[in-house]
Amino acid sequence: MARVTVEDCIDKVENRFDLVLLAGHRARLISAGQQITIDRDNDKNPVVALREIAEETVSPGDLREDLIHSLQKYVEVDEPEAETVPALAGTAGQAEDDGSIAFDRMTEEDLLRGLDGLVPPAETDDDEG
Repeated sequence: MARVTVEDCIDKVENRFDLVLLAGHRARLISAGQQITIDRDNDKNPVVALREIAEETVSPGDLREDLIHSLQKYVEVDEPEAETVPALAGTAGQAEDDGSIAFDRMTEEDLLRGLDGLVPPAETDDDEG
């Protein structure tokens, strides 16, 4: 049985610490049930992971992205941009020929001025009872 050493993998992953992280992540994936890409030859999962990296049957870039994704607690989802709604045939604020009701536009300031003018209803003796 040929031993897998760091020297076999270091030309695929430059940093030895990155190599340990990627091989450990791949070994955990294999333990979780993911298919291996080489013959096992009675090797344990960490050795199989190192052999896969050395023989380039798995991409270190893909392993790195998968490792980062697995460690993230908040995953950003790309939502489609909100599309603008096309304008209707009639314009707002004008009555159309079919007799429909026209709505007035009110600004926030007009609404606040209108609300300031409202007085709460007076309490009566019946309400206190």
